[in-house]
Amino acid sequence: MAHTFLLESGRWTLQGNWLERNGMPIIVKGKTLVAWRENWFTMVTQLMFPDSDRENITFQYRGRLDLGERQYTFVLQHNLLGRVEGEGWIAPESIVQRYWVLGDRQRRSGFETMHRLTDNQYYMSSSILAGHYLTSMMEVTLERQPE
Repeated sequence: MAHTFLLESGRWTLQGNWLERNGMPIIVKGKTLVAWRENWFTMVTQLMFPDSDRENITFQYRGRLDLGERQYTFVLQHNLLGRVEGEGWIAPESIVQRYWVLGDRQRRSGFETMHRLTDNQYYMSSSILAGHYLTSMMEVTLERQPE
């Protein structure tokens, strides 16, 4: 089973829910753009919260994945967390990423799983932790947009 998200260039939309500790779910929508040049990828994601006064969240990834490999590394600039490093694993049915915020006193880190439903649709679940405690999570459906 070949993955289309992350492993191929493309435009994706996402929508679902954002949850924070002791809060009600908030609707989240967004867009992701993935581009490749040789063994390097860039991915830019913007999350928007249409029914909330919550600030948009922007992620700018740059990573490397050698042909035939199942593991990759990336750096990320996050408008709320700052500089982030991470790693990803590509499994037959899903893509899993773990990341950590550099120089962060709160020891924040995160975890994401993108499960392939079809070539054009993935289900993503992600969480952000501060130390050992969950601070937020997101569950969304990603849909590839036609070229």
